[in-house]
Amino acid sequence: MIKKPLILLFLSFCFVSAFAQTQKPPLHGKHWMAITGKPLGATAGAMIFNQGGNAIDASCAMLAAVCTMWDVLSWGGETQALIYNPKTGKVIAINAMGIAPTGATVDFFKEKGMAYPPEFGPLAATTPGTPGGLMTMLAEYGTMSLEQILAPAMEMAKGYPIEAQTANMIERNKDKIKEWPYSKKVFLPHLGEEREAPYPGEVFVQEDLYQTLKKLVDTEKAALAAGKSRKEAIYAAYERFYKGDIAAEIVRGAREQGGLFTMEDFAKWKVKIEEPLKVNYKGIDVYKLQEWTQGPALLQSLNILENFDLKSMGYNSANYINTVYQSMSLAFSDRDFYYGDPDFSPKSPMKGLLSKEYAKDRAKLIKEKNDPEIGPGDPYPFQGETNPFKHLLVNRKEALVYDRPELPIQGLDDPFLDHFLAGTTSIQAADAEGWVVSITPSGGWIPATIAGNTGVGMSQRMQSFVLDERLNPFNVLEPGKRPRVTLTPSMALKDGKPFLSFAVQGGDTQDQDLLQLFLNIVEFGMTVQEATEAANIHNYQIQSSFGAHESKPGSITLNNQVPAWVRKDLQNRGYKPNMLERTSGPLNAIWFDWKHGTFWGGSSNHGEDYGIAW
Repeated sequence: MIKKPLILLFLSFCFVSAFAQTQKPPLHGKHWMAITGKPLGATAGAMIFNQGGNAIDASCAMLAAVCTMWDVLSWGGETQALIYNPKTGKVIAINAMGIAPTGATVDFFKEKGMAYPPEFGPLAATTPGTPGGLMTMLAEYGTMSLEQILAPAMEMAKGYPIEAQTANMIERNKDKIKEWPYSKKVFLPHLGEEREAPYPGEVFVQEDLYQTLKKLVDTEKAALAAGKSRKEAIYAAYERFYKGDIAAEIVRGAREQGGLFTMEDFAKWKVKIEEPLKVNYKGIDVYKLQEWTQGPALLQSLNILENFDLKSMGYNSANYINTVYQSMSLAFSDRDFYYGDPDFSPKSPMKGLLSKEYAKDRAKLIKEKNDPEIGPGDPYPFQGETNPFKHLLVNRKEALVYDRPELPIQGLDDPFLDHFLAGTTSIQAADAEGWVVSITPSGGWIPATIAGNTGVGMSQRMQSFVLDERLNPFNVLEPGKRPRVTLTPSMALKDGKPFLSFAVQGGDTQDQDLLQLFLNIVEFGMTVQEATEAANIHNYQIQSSFGAHESKPGSITLNNQVPAWVRKDLQNRGYKPNMLERTSGPLNAIWFDWKHGTFWGGSSNHGEDYGIAW
């Protein structure tokens, strides 16, 4: 006779087997939720929540932690965020993207024989944005001190067990790292041995970075002791980073290694708190950062897709994939030609680009078969103006770079694919008070050039500028200008309340994955965890924002789960598929269950992303 506990165990197993539809469980929380690219990063957010911090405090702690862990970014990179403020009911945009330094001109790089600024090294660097972005968010919307927020990161800088992914990335890139003396000192503790990088699980120490963060905390403490407010004390630390001895050492270290930074570049840079852009899709307001990011391409895609009955096509049917692929080609070709820093002239025609009428006109171009010639449209008539760049559109194809479009992508190690998937991390946080945060920070990824004795890895974002106005007259390199980046947090509101907060790792695939996550939930009724794991497609007809900025018209990544008959149908429509096991991002998201007053969290099964909730 089987004992009762064993019967219950068996029935429990059957229940889980019958109803579990995802490889990772959904997160459920009532008080708070913290999700980011590494388990230790999520733990840092949980620590702050447990100390009484709000979602801003927790997201800043997670940002500091993942920067310290080199989760495809460092402290010298850039931070972009959307914040829902429950006190105003508004979504706020944080622009903490660095700028091109003095001397970074088109002629400077062309004289070096470069078609674009380089991928790596000090000449790839924009000014650091992440420290300023973190301190601005904390000062304006947080509740805790900088000392409290940086405590987990500072403990990690003193030494933490490094995970295999980062340790092995250092080892793979060690030859490049050896070109820069300060990087070699930090990353290669076993110099001269067979393995020169840290071993997985080894305690990785960053003393220079610890001292840099300690200087910020010491400055805050001194300001508080002098009677300054919490906010004023945090901004005192901000000033030290951008105008004091920290800035001086970063500038010295960068210039010693061939960089262009000046103290004036640091002093004149400011974090911008902006109005986000938005469109309404079937009653849901979707928010993205302005056109210095690729974010509006998702908004354009939604406007185009609103003209089709996607639900009736069926999830990942050949018709659905064909329609979504071409909508992205249309939107991203506009991204590639019309997006750039709105602080500089010419101004991007965003009113026309985001108009429903323009989208309807573009939707007419979607055909039964893929069109490899899809290019930028003309949004100017849709804002009552004449396009001043028609002459550039005529000659644009001569400036484009194609990476052997007749050849399919050669697996995960294909350098072309590597450029498109060039990673970052993402951060999602929400609390019971109503604060919601979506962040996509990046820059300073391995192999990074560390600037002097600061432990700060410099950004590589300059490569996203163009040097030929035929490619994009709005994104031509100038000193003081922000490059058009791929970084793109997302947020959606329904009936004036948070509906979905979502972001993803990646490069040019970010808004492709985010678009499909949104459609998975809105059109196909998936739970947020199902949507983060679902089989996405990737479009390589668009121009890469990295390296040589290639494109591969018609190339498409499909998930291994896509049936053979769908694959064959797509091949007959002119697509060249490559198949991968996991194609979900990795996506992180929070869905708001207003009926029950709870949060649902989703964290993709693609990489090391992780969430904690309570």
